This record gives sequence, C-alpha cells and structure tokens, in this order.
Amino acid sequence: MTEILVLYYSTHGATRQMAQLIARGVESAAGASVRLRTVPRVSTVCEAIEAAIPDAGAPYVELKDLQECAGLALGSPTRFGNMAAPMKYFWDSTIAEWLQGTLIGKPASVFTSSGTLHGGQESTLLTMMLPLLHHGMLIVGTPYSENALMSTTTGGTPYGASHWAGTESNQPISDAERQLCIAQGKRLAEIALKLSTEKSS
Repeated sequence: MTEILVLYYSTHGATRQMAQLIARGVESAAGASVRLRTVPRVSTVCEAIEAAIPDAGAPYVELKDLQECAGLALGSPTRFGNMAAPMKYFWDSTIAEWLQGTLIGKPASVFTSSGTLHGGQESTLLTMMLPLLHHGMLIVGTPYSENALMSTTTGGTPYGASHWAGTESNQPISDAERQLCIAQGKRLAEIALKLSTEKSS
C-alpha cells in the first residue's frame, strides 16, 4: 500500500473534520492508505508539556512519519493569514529531514479553515506550501475540473481545500467543501501512486 500522511492541527475541530474527509478521499484510491497525525499545542509557559498521547483524535506526528509516507496532506487553521504556531513549530524541527532530503519528490497538498470568509485562507495555503517547497515536495492543487470550485459559496480554492467555520466555529462543512476535501485526498493519493509506480519500474 502507498501510505499518505494527513497531518493537521485543530483547535475547534473543523480542521480535524477536513483531515478526516481528505483521508476518506485518499482511501478511495485503490492501493492507497492513510496515516492520520496531529501536532501538540505550544505553550508560552516553558515548563508546560503535553501528554505523550492526545486525549482524543489522531496520535502526535513523529519525524519517522515523514520518512515513511509517500505523500503529505498538511492542514492548519488560519492564524492572521498564516498557519498556526504549533504547526510552524513542528516544521521548524525538521532541519535533519531537510538535510537528508527525506521529502524530496513526494507530492503534497494543503488545507485550512478560518472563522471569517475572507480571513486569509488563500495566504495561509500559500505560506503553508513554503516549507514543503524547501523540502523539495511537489505541490498538488485542486484543478477547476472539480465543479465544486465554481459553485462554492463558502470555502474552496485551487490552492487547496478550505472551510469557512464562522466566528463561533459552528458553521458545518458545506457540500462543496466536503466534495473538495475528498477530491483533494483522492488526487493526492493517485499522484503518489503514479510516482511510486515510476520509481519501482
């Protein structure tokens, strides 16, 4: 099986729901499987530490997950037009993987959620791509052949799936957002499968 790492950070649950939909899309591609992971919170108190295992949701990511995956879907809520600090903190710890070229040539996609409709979703997606490009990954977007990109009135971009969660984080994922998450996961997995086949032939 070709395994795709779906790595996310979520505070109110919307990004986690998107990760689960992307995982469903990955698993719809024959020969692909999913490894769902998250990152721990960071604290302004230096002595504060998280438990080794989260209370709920996916396990915390380990650097070996980057080595073992054939592709990556990366998700974070929008924080002032950028990824959340816990996700940035994780990527800042991947210097050894960058030096080793662990992720070079692997496909990657990005996804986000925000409290406001024009709250920086696209800039978050674009800036999330930057560390992936430094790692030599191949960025996979969402083409306009996905009809939901033309009909959505909430989230959804060609740069990656997005969700408008509302200022109270109580907006459900719309049908279009759901379709785009699943389509993104499937497309990422299909590309990873093709690349894996080419490497082995």
